Amino acid sequence: MNAKTFALPAAALLALALAGCGATAQSAPAAGTAHDGHTMPMSSAPSAAGAAFNAQDVMFAQMMVPHHEQAVEMSEIVLAKPGLDGRVSALAQQIKGAQAPEIATLKGWLGAWNQPSAMPGDAGHGMEGMLSAEDLGKLRAADSGAASRLFLSQMIAHHEGAIAMARTEKAGGAHPDAVAMAGSIVDSQAKEVASMKDLLDSL
Repeated sequence: MNAKTFALPAAALLALALAGCGATAQSAPAAGTAHDGHTMPMSSAPSAAGAAFNAQDVMFAQMMVPHHEQAVEMSEIVLAKPGLDGRVSALAQQIKGAQAPEIATLKGWLGAWNQPSAMPGDAGHGMEGMLSAEDLGKLRAADSGAASRLFLSQMIAHHEGAIAMARTEKAGGAHPDAVAMAGSIVDSQAKEVASMKDLLDSL
């Protein structure tokens, strides 16, 4: 498996998040409105519109955005391969379709919370399951048969990283919609991991 995990200690990541957001839960500004006055994509649940958030929620959103963006990029790379196995194509479309809207929602939360869209410095490189530039290059260069197997093995590791991050949010987050998204990520991506392992064995 070519996916590389960069292990930045969780305490260090949390400290970085705390620098931009107090350790105690804070109330969000008016629902769906960023500091520049533009409407941001938010959950439609009115009960959570002005819900409190904490440093864990901010870190979850800041880390999950680039994590999801890479999953979408990986899916687009493999979908461009001619003669791709139909099952792999369907899975890549499913991943892209699920994660692209979540990216918009996560960015909307950060805007509504008046928080930066990215973690400071290179902290984001500590995310579990993220591929290196070399790994992405190998996926781009592979033919459709090799790309199918490489995509599956890379995405399994990528999903497992997202699941670990989501479980941390479930345990320590305060914003109900963010915690709910984390739960959905754990459930849906665990099922996709099982499907990808079965598919990889059949190729």
